Amino acid sequence: MSRIIFSVILFSAFLTGTAFAGSDPIEARQHLMEKTGDAAKYIGGMLREERSFDAVGAMNAMQTWLKTAEEAGDLFPEGSQTGHDTEAKSTIWSDRTGFDEKLKNFKTQVVAAIDADPESLDELKAAAGPVFKACKACHEEYRVKKED
Repeated sequence: MSRIIFSVILFSAFLTGTAFAGSDPIEARQHLMEKTGDAAKYIGGMLREERSFDAVGAMNAMQTWLKTAEEAGDLFPEGSQTGHDTEAKSTIWSDRTGFDEKLKNFKTQVVAAIDADPESLDELKAAAGPVFKACKACHEEYRVKKED
């Protein structure tokens, strides 16, 4: 029962998306990336067997990733390079083609993971692995690493 409740909460968070952030693209992308990170932590917990496998929860998390894949590109317009303690590297704007390709690859991997419709932990591992790899590849080139 608690898995169902968590899945509903996660999906509700997905639905609220970036609506609260208003028209500021930096705040909107930070909120979107926070939700994306939460989804990654949820799936990562299953992959590390820190939480039980939950097909519905995994699918909801992947839907959050899809939202990011579909919306993130528009949240990096010219003029949003600085402010709000952004973690976006300037290379997003100096290498926009490369950045857009990374986002395209992320979306391709997310869609493939959703299409795989994992019904077991092993299937989730196979489906989510390429998504995490695509996410990491983008962060390596286009995100400033913050010190904790």
